[in-house]
Amino acid sequence: MSDSNTTDFTNPSTFILLGIPGLEAAYTWISIPFCAMYAIAMLGNFTILFIVKREPSLHEPMYYFLCMLAVTDLVMSTSTIPKLLSIFWFNSREISFSACLTQMYFVHSSSAMESGILVAMAFDRYVAICHPLRHSTILTNSVVAKIGLAVVLRSGILALPYPLLVRQWPYCRTNIIPHSYCAHIAVVKQACADVRVSSYYGLFDIISESGMDMFLIAVSYTQILRTIFRLPTKDARLKTFRTCISHVCAILALYMPDIFSSLVYRFGHNVPQHFLVLFASVYLLVSPVLHPIIYGVRTKQIRARLLRIFTHKET
Repeated sequence: MSDSNTTDFTNPSTFILLGIPGLEAAYTWISIPFCAMYAIAMLGNFTILFIVKREPSLHEPMYYFLCMLAVTDLVMSTSTIPKLLSIFWFNSREISFSACLTQMYFVHSSSAMESGILVAMAFDRYVAICHPLRHSTILTNSVVAKIGLAVVLRSGILALPYPLLVRQWPYCRTNIIPHSYCAHIAVVKQACADVRVSSYYGLFDIISESGMDMFLIAVSYTQILRTIFRLPTKDARLKTFRTCISHVCAILALYMPDIFSSLVYRFGHNVPQHFLVLFASVYLLVSPVLHPIIYGVRTKQIRARLLRIFTHKET
């Protein structure tokens, strides 16, 4: 392994993921919350999919988008966490070059897909509140399918340059990646070439996807709030706004850690490396864990279906 770390190579056959550098002694303890969060994410999102499929009253645009979000959360967490747990438990640090690029692609595409689905859900809330009588005619099953396809294509296409650019760089420094997964920046730093194209594309991707999505969500909620404030009574305003709380919580669960991570990476020069890697690893589990909890707690139809399932099992 020591030879492969210092020998010049253009296309390494494998990379070495260090996990969370500096916290190796605590890997066993760290693995416990990671394993628990991954299990909660898997169970919660599969439960959402199961309930929506089995409950005819949930066959509506909002819950179709929720199912898309659940699938995306499953892809995001499964593309990284099993490998991270294998590092914690079995010291299995090697990852092939192709597998590394594949992991990178799925991390970026699923993250962008989550953001796009939240925009679609914001549009659903806008139509439901601002044009309630036209909701079923505007958001038909065909329109929902087209929106879902557009989100998938946009995310998949814009994530494609990440692995393609990384593949073309020569790697003559080391094949050791001081990270828990093949994060784009962590891999690019190992290249011995001018990688400004990768950096510029990363900035373009953030602005064109996350920036645009946050703008569209803000526009939707501006219109929603204007409609809510026009309602005649306080009770009507609160009742209408409650239909948006789950979606607002989902937005915060995705964007708040993302914004914090971006600020820390750019301005937290004195922040320890192990904290940055640990936060980046936890970030991949925040949305998959919180989304099913948020919608399970806040959505009456999902709670009712869950209670029926447990009641039938008990009887």
